[in-house]
Amino acid sequence: MNLTVNEIYTSIQGESTWAGLPCVFVRLTFCDLRCSYCDTEYAFYAGTKRPVDDVLAEVLAIDCPLVEITGGEPLLQKNVLPLMAKLCDAGRTVLIETSGAHDISQIDPRVHRIMDLKTPSSGECARNRFENIPHLAKRDEVKFVLGSREDYEWARTQIREHRLAERVNAVLLSPVFGKIDPRNIVEWMLEDKLPVRFQLQLHKFIWDPRTKGV
Repeated sequence: MNLTVNEIYTSIQGESTWAGLPCVFVRLTFCDLRCSYCDTEYAFYAGTKRPVDDVLAEVLAIDCPLVEITGGEPLLQKNVLPLMAKLCDAGRTVLIETSGAHDISQIDPRVHRIMDLKTPSSGECARNRFENIPHLAKRDEVKFVLGSREDYEWARTQIREHRLAERVNAVLLSPVFGKIDPRNIVEWMLEDKLPVRFQLQLHKFIWDPRTKGV
């Protein structure tokens, strides 16, 4: 039972309601989307095939209670499911960052799912798997990455139509780094009284935005 792993590292969580906390990141290889703003293209193909139990042992050897599984798109590898379950069994708080293009229903219910809904400017809006929405629970979070006013208005429609703020722990609005003035998004959400949380990618302000392993 193997996984193809791009990198494992410790940093602070840069996004979501867990932002600012120390976190172990397990970045898995492969992604079947090509979002226009992607900042992890290096994980599309590069990686090392490793036994799940070896990955588990490395993560547990790090004295950190919070673990995020990310990518790439981690749900492309079915063996990520037992890895997450084993991490939960070991007492870790587990997050998964997923594009929303793949079935989330088989993920261990103890895992906190942070699911994107891809906006029009991503170029991958058609890949959104809206069948995932009924599976979202109160521990989960939904993220919209915004690069334009059109993206914001599309996100606002989804938030209202699917009553996302009532369904999940948090709805997150993020700017595409360097493409849109974050103040615009804040002004729009305040004007619309949208029940969401604005966020910036903290790691891109602490380190050079191109830095890997942070």
